[in-house]
Parts: sequence; C-alpha cells; structure tokens
Amino acid sequence: MGLLSHETIKTRVNFQFKFYKPQTMTSKIVYQGDLRTEATHLQSQTVIETDAPKDNHGKGERFSPTDLVATALGSCMLSIMGIAARTHHIDILHMTVDIEKIMVADPLRRIGEIKVDLHFPKDKSYSPKQKTILEQSAMTCPVFITLSNRVIKTVNFHWPEEVI
Repeated sequence: MGLLSHETIKTRVNFQFKFYKPQTMTSKIVYQGDLRTEATHLQSQTVIETDAPKDNHGKGERFSPTDLVATALGSCMLSIMGIAARTHHIDILHMTVDIEKIMVADPLRRIGEIKVDLHFPKDKSYSPKQKTILEQSAMTCPVFITLSNRVIKTVNFHWPEEVI
C-alpha cells in the first residue's frame, strides 16, 4: 500500500471530524500530596478528589482512580441508555447501577474485572423491544468499548419482574 497524500489524509481527518469534534482539554489535575489528587472539570469547574486505596499505600478516603474507571463504566452505560430512552420514550427514571471492581496483579496491578448490575425501577414494565433497545445501548457506551479486552466486563440486567 502506497503512502497517502496530504490531501487524502486531510480529507479523511475532516470527514471524521464532521461526526465528532474533539475537545482540547477536559480537566486539570493537581497532586495534593499524600497520594491525593484534585481534578477540576474545566467546562463546569466541578472538582473531584482521588486517594490511593488502603491496599495500595493510600488512605482510601476518596474514590481511587481505578474506582473512577469502574464507576465511569456504569455512569456511561446509564447516560447512553438515557439517550436511547429519551429517543424511544422509555422511562428509566430512578434506575440504579451497582459496580464491583476487582483488582488483579498479573504481574502489574490493574483492573481485572468490572461487574455491572443494572436495576430497573420495580414499578415500571418494559416490552421485549424496549429491553433490547436499552441493553444494546448500554453495551455500546464509549467507556465499555474503550476498556481493554483484558478487563472482564460482567453485565447483568435486572428487569422489574425478575426476583433477585
């Protein structure tokens, strides 16, 4: 395969940017000492702090960075489901997600598995078509598809008629 011309590359890049306009910067993170960071979301100016977990030399008084990764998966799934729900007029208000992050050392410390339990409101009912729409949207959230295949993602959907 030959080299692409500058114009071909420019055309391909411009084509991609039609659909997605990248942000220049999302957050600013400052090390506070004692294994704590403070991250500021630049658009909203909201602040979150992280701590290293107790099992990795930290205090565990805040979310750890890996907690945020796992939590981002659940939050992203809910957000993408929310878009689908709004589009298809499906009520998922008060839906909840339980997240369990499992760390491994193989040989380096990393997230080995994230368990996601999505609980739909018990006072609502969903048709098979609505369930399919919501399940497919959850499984295509950007965080889910970004996470490495080395991270096991166990996802369970708990619909109102299911007894847990």
